[in-house]
Amino acid sequence: MAILPIIETPDARLRTISTPVAAVDDDLRRLMDDMLETMYDAPGIGLAAIQVGVPKRVLVIDLQEEEDTEGKPIKNPRFFVNPEIIWESEDASVYNEGCLSVPEMYAEVDRPDRVRVTWLDYDGKPHEEELDGLMATCLQHEMDHLEGILFIDHLSKLKRDMLLKKLDKFRRANRAA
Repeated sequence: MAILPIIETPDARLRTISTPVAAVDDDLRRLMDDMLETMYDAPGIGLAAIQVGVPKRVLVIDLQEEEDTEGKPIKNPRFFVNPEIIWESEDASVYNEGCLSVPEMYAEVDRPDRVRVTWLDYDGKPHEEELDGLMATCLQHEMDHLEGILFIDHLSKLKRDMLLKKLDKFRRANRAA
C-alpha cells in the first residue's frame, strides 16, 4: 500500500466529473487500499478517488466511531464503487464539514439526514442500504466529489470567499513556518 498525494483546491482536477467503474478488479482494490491508507494518514474519515487524481466513481469511508480498550479508534473501513443515491429524506441535518482537499477549513453544510444508496463493495458485490447520521453526511460529501463539487460550493458566495481567504492565509503562514 502507498500513501498518495491529496489534491487541494483550487486544483482544477477537483472539478472533474468521475467516470463509472466497469469492473472491480485487483487494480481497483489496490487503489482503494492506497486511498484508505492515504485517508488514515491525513487523517480523515472519507476520501474520493478524484482527490488523489483518479477520476473514477470510487470512495472510501471510515468514521472510526468506536474505540478499543486503550482509547484508539477501531478501524471499520467501507468501500463504495459506483455509489448512487436512489432516495433522500426531506428532513435535513447540519454538520460542520471539513475536507482533505480544503485543509483545516470547516463550515456548516445542510444535507438530507437520510439517504438510500446502492453501490458495489470491495469485492464487487452489490449493496443497497439506508444510511443516516454522520455516515449519510460523509457519503453525500464524498459523492459530491464524484460530481466535481466541494463542500464549499454549498456555502453562500460571501462565506465561501471568506473561507478561501482564510485558507490562503493559513497556507502562507505554513509556508513561512
